[in-house]
Amino acid sequence: MSDIRARYARLSDDFAATVAAVPDSRWSAPSPCEGWTALDVVRHVVDTQGMFLRLVGRDLGDIPSVDAAPAAAWDAARAVVQADLDTPELANAAYDGYFGRTTFALSVDRFLSFDLVVHRWDLSRAAGLDERLAPEDVRWAHGNTAVFGDGMRGAGVCGPELTPPEGADAQTRFLAFVGRRAW
Repeated sequence: MSDIRARYARLSDDFAATVAAVPDSRWSAPSPCEGWTALDVVRHVVDTQGMFLRLVGRDLGDIPSVDAAPAAAWDAARAVVQADLDTPELANAAYDGYFGRTTFALSVDRFLSFDLVVHRWDLSRAAGLDERLAPEDVRWAHGNTAVFGDGMRGAGVCGPELTPPEGADAQTRFLAFVGRRAW
């Protein structure tokens, strides 16, 4: 459990730093997610935190609007999820999900933390920021894709796998696997 809590905290901090670095002029810039702007990426990530909380009968509560204050909205949403991860009875809340019986904490690790890696890159790309991801996060996220199975290629999840250029680094290969063109 401590690995899950620590990973989410670190990845949500990284995402927060990226959100905070987005220049005001770039919130409407297109992202690698077709039809989404940089602001839409943050909205999706915030909304997804709430979606997973609802699976165990909880919610985000009254948080700032993503449109009015993207950084404040993200900080509020991640604080709720982190508090639940830090509370064993909330973290271990079980439910029947798409992949069978699971817990809130395992879902955070498999899905929300994975999303934070991929969408941090999406947001960085849209905002013209440094797109480098930590190599250990790339390895972890790429290894984590096996739990998704064929559902990973469904509508609104990841795009079709792309063929990376010959000699591509691990990050480029991972991004190509999840349907992102990083070259």
